[in-house]
Amino acid sequence: MRFGERLGRDLQRGDVVALCGALGAGKTALVKGIAHGLGITQEVTSPTFTLVHEYPGGRLPLFHIDLYRLDSPEQALAVGLEDYLSGPGVTAIEWSEKVDSLLPATATRIRITVADNNVRRIEVA
Repeated sequence: MRFGERLGRDLQRGDVVALCGALGAGKTALVKGIAHGLGITQEVTSPTFTLVHEYPGGRLPLFHIDLYRLDSPEQALAVGLEDYLSGPGVTAIEWSEKVDSLLPATATRIRITVADNNVRRIEVA
């Protein structure tokens, strides 16, 4: 959460945050932090079943995408992924490795691994 909040304060219009990590690694928690850093007060929840949640009301809107249920980049394109990648806010994508070929070269890639029960390792590229 704290890392996400710091990141959210620095993100700009059009930024894409590509998140990778196992189930329960903390991807959604990091997005909650990003939302807080953007000044979004709405509760952030996982969009696993809806694929996309949009959060307006902060310094920039946040588009939170979860690709867990998709199997291919073509499916992501069919649900409008490209529109979000060039949108007016910040886009955070969970399970982004499924669409790596579609992501902009400027995307911030973050891998979260579980080091211990309450400890996460965060790698940023």
